[in-house]
Amino acid sequence: MERATVDNRAVCEDEMRWCIQHSTWHMGFASVFSSRLSRKSASHAEKDDGAMAGGEGYRNPTEVQMSQLVLPCHTNQRGELSVGQLLKWIDTTACLSAERHAGCPCVTASMDDIYFEHTISVGQVVNIKAKVNRAFNSSMEVGIQVASEDLCSEKQWNVCKALATFVAHRELSKVKLKQTTPQTEEEKTEHSVAAERRRMRLLYADTIKDLLANCVIQDDLESRDCSCMVPAERTRVESVELVLPPHANHQGNTFGGQIMAWMENVATIAASRLCRAHPTLKTIEMFHFRGPSQVGDRLVLKAIVNNAFKHSMEVGVCVEAYRQGAETQRRHINSAFMTFVVLDADDQPRTLPWIRPQPGDGERRYREASARKKIRLDRQYIVSCKQTEMPISVPWDPSNQVYLSYNNVSSLKMLVTKDNWVLSSEINQVRLYTLEDDKFLSFHMEMLVQVETIQAFLLLSDLLRRPEWDKHYRSVELVQQVDEDDAIYHVISPALGGDAKPQDFVILASRRKPCDNGDPYVIALRSVTLPTHPETPAYRRGETLCSGFCFWREGDQLTKVSYYNQATPGFLNYVTTNVAGLSSEFYTTVKACEQFLLDNRSDLAPSLQTL
Repeated sequence: MERATVDNRAVCEDEMRWCIQHSTWHMGFASVFSSRLSRKSASHAEKDDGAMAGGEGYRNPTEVQMSQLVLPCHTNQRGELSVGQLLKWIDTTACLSAERHAGCPCVTASMDDIYFEHTISVGQVVNIKAKVNRAFNSSMEVGIQVASEDLCSEKQWNVCKALATFVAHRELSKVKLKQTTPQTEEEKTEHSVAAERRRMRLLYADTIKDLLANCVIQDDLESRDCSCMVPAERTRVESVELVLPPHANHQGNTFGGQIMAWMENVATIAASRLCRAHPTLKTIEMFHFRGPSQVGDRLVLKAIVNNAFKHSMEVGVCVEAYRQGAETQRRHINSAFMTFVVLDADDQPRTLPWIRPQPGDGERRYREASARKKIRLDRQYIVSCKQTEMPISVPWDPSNQVYLSYNNVSSLKMLVTKDNWVLSSEINQVRLYTLEDDKFLSFHMEMLVQVETIQAFLLLSDLLRRPEWDKHYRSVELVQQVDEDDAIYHVISPALGGDAKPQDFVILASRRKPCDNGDPYVIALRSVTLPTHPETPAYRRGETLCSGFCFWREGDQLTKVSYYNQATPGFLNYVTTNVAGLSSEFYTTVKACEQFLLDNRSDLAPSLQTL
C-alpha cells in the first residue's frame, strides 16, 4: 500500500526518470478503459484523416487509428490472428498517439492487464484506436481499444481494451509535456480517473507482496494423486532471439510489441506441453519493463507452467538480455504471467491436468500463481465492472483493498465529471443540483467557504468529527485505519421517515490530494462489508454506493466545497423530498458544515496534519 500521498509526485518522477535512462518498449495490459468512443478532431492536419475514415465533427487531436486485414501469415494453427502479431500492432498505434501529443520520441513504460474477449479470424479486419487520456510531467496515459470487423457480414466485435503509460524522451533536454484539454464528458472522465489509475499501478507490486506475506494460500498438493499430475519441468521452454534492426524503433530500442510476441510464443509452447493441445491466451498480467534492450542484444526467453487450475493455467515468462562477448551477466528485461485455456469444439474450456511443481522455487511459483489469480479476479470484478453491475457493498479483505479504494475514488470522480447536472435550487449561495442517469438519482450540494482548501479537506476527512455538524451521523467508530489515505468506519444514523430502527453503515473513506493544478481534493465514501461488523437486529443496515466531497481552491482563503451522493433506494424518498423543496434538511446540513469549517479553521487534528 502507498505510504504517503505527499510522496506521489516524487515516486512518479523517479519512475519516469528510470524509464528514460533505460529507454525500452514494453507491452502488458488492463481492462479499465471506457467502452464509449471519442469522435473529436482539433487539428487541421487530422481533418483529412477523419474524412477518409468517414468520421464527422470534432475528434480528439491525439487519436490514432490503425486498420489491418488479417492474412494467413498473421495467424496461428487455428486460422486466428496470433496474439503476438496483435501486440505489435497495438504497440505501434499507442506509440504514434503518444508521440503525436509529445512531439518527440516516446517509450512505453508499462501496460495494465488485458482480457481478450474475442478471437479474430483470417480475412477479418482489426481496427485499433489509441488516444492520450492524460499527460503528467514527462509521462502520459494512452487508452487503446481493439475491435474486429467481418467485411462480409458487417458484424463487429470488441476484442480487448488496454491502458499504456508512455514516457517522452529527448537525448539532450528534459521533456515537460503539455497538458491535455478534455472536451467531452468521456474525455473528462478518463482524464480525471487517470491519476487514480497511476496510483494503483505504483501499488501493484506491494499488493502482491502483502497478500503473499499476510494471507494463507490454500493448496491441496499433498492430497492429489501424483500419478495423474504432469511434472512442471516437462513444460519448461527456453529460446533465444537476436534483436535485428527490423525489431527496433528509430532509436534502436527493441519494440515492446516484438518482445511480447516472442514471450507469447514461448508461453504458448509451455502451455501446449501441459495440455497436449492448442491453448488460447485469455489474459496478460500487468507488468513493467525492468531494463533496456537494443539492436544486437541476444534475448533469452524462458517459460514454464506455474500452476494449473481446473480450466486455466498460468505460464510464467522471463526475458534476459546479453551481448555476445561484451557481458558476463545477463540483464533481466522483464517477467510476465499469461493465463491460457483450452477450448473444445463448442468453445467451452476443457478440464486441465494437474501440475506437479518442483520442490523449492517450483512450489513458491505454484503458490504465487494462486495469489495472482485471487488478485486478478478481484481486480477484474471491482475495477472493470460498471457502476450498475456492482453490489452496493463489496466484501473487504487485504487482497482487494487497493482496487476497492480505486473504485471508490474513481466512481466519485466519474460522477463529478457528468455534464448533465441540473440546478434545482439556490438559497443564500448554496446550490442544489440533480442528475438522473444510469437508473440512479444523484444530487450535488455546492457552497463557497472562507477557509483554506487544505484545511477544509483535512477537517472533513476526519469522519469521527462529522457528528459535530451532521445530524445524520449520530456516532462514528473507526474500525480500521487501512493506510494514511483509507479508513473504514462504522456509522450509526437516526431512523429516517417512518423507520422504527436506526440505521448503521460500514463505510470505506478514501481521500486524495490533487495530482496536478486544477485537480480537486477528494474524499470518497462507499459501503463495504466486514465479518467483524455483520448486520444486527438493533439496526437496519444502510448502504451508500457513491458519495463524498470535492474541494477546489477559488482564491486566497476561499474554497468551493461540493458534496455528491448517488442515492440508493432506501434513501430515495428522503432525497426527492428535499429536491422538491418539501424539506430544508439538505440546506440546514450544508450550512452546519460551513459553520463547522469556519469555527475550526485552525483546529486540525494532529493525526491529520501529517497527511
